[in-house]
Amino acid sequence: MNHKIVNCKYLNGKWQKNYTFAPCFRVESRVLGNHVKNKKMKKEVSVLFMLAGILFATCLLISNILATKILMIGPWSAPAGVLIFPVAYILNDVITEVWGFTKARLIIWTGFAVNVLAVVFFTAGIVIPGAPFWQNQEAFATILGNTPRIVLASLSAYLIGSFLNAFVMSRMKVMTKGKGFSARAILSTLAGESADSLIFICIAFIGQFPAGVLITMIFTQAMMKTVYEILILPVTIWVVNFVKRAEGVDTFDTNLSYNLFRVKEI
Repeated sequence: MNHKIVNCKYLNGKWQKNYTFAPCFRVESRVLGNHVKNKKMKKEVSVLFMLAGILFATCLLISNILATKILMIGPWSAPAGVLIFPVAYILNDVITEVWGFTKARLIIWTGFAVNVLAVVFFTAGIVIPGAPFWQNQEAFATILGNTPRIVLASLSAYLIGSFLNAFVMSRMKVMTKGKGFSARAILSTLAGESADSLIFICIAFIGQFPAGVLITMIFTQAMMKTVYEILILPVTIWVVNFVKRAEGVDTFDTNLSYNLFRVKEI
């Protein structure tokens, strides 16, 4: 499309008009829209962060399935999920230490969503009738099925324990100016695992066992998971240092909201 331009000159006692034509390009509305969108800051995550989040969610799913078996570890009994569930807390420590509370909050809610999705499809798989020749319905339901009370206990304990772990790690890092990672990792895990065990066992089993048994179960699980954290601490420290070097990031959570529902703030 051309645009007409009029130039007026005074020549030989008269005003004369000269017409010229210049190209004019129409700006499409979609281009303007893209320009406005590009003015907003892009939110990106690294490959290492993505892998940490995937591994975190995977550990949660595996631990929930393993938990259907009860192990004997010396004189103590504990769900088999104790074998891998502490790894999720270690990953929580790594994510909070390197990328900060906001990234940990996103991963925790993602893990929660994955767990809810798993419960929905496990339940559907149990409820939908099996083929006439399939004889393993009872075993399938035993492994993948949970009562509503157990589901509520598991999801509630996971959310509160995970967020408490991330909060303690985040606040202690600021208070200590980044020093003493080992102490921060152990104390945050102790706080988170204690809350997780307390909430899960109380919701799942209160009224079914004597108070003394419940207290023993809470203490045993919290201590076993914390000892797990201590034993694997050298590996955790190596992973944290490696990721910090690879990412070039060491986040200190100052001037941020610890509101659990501000997931968009990443």
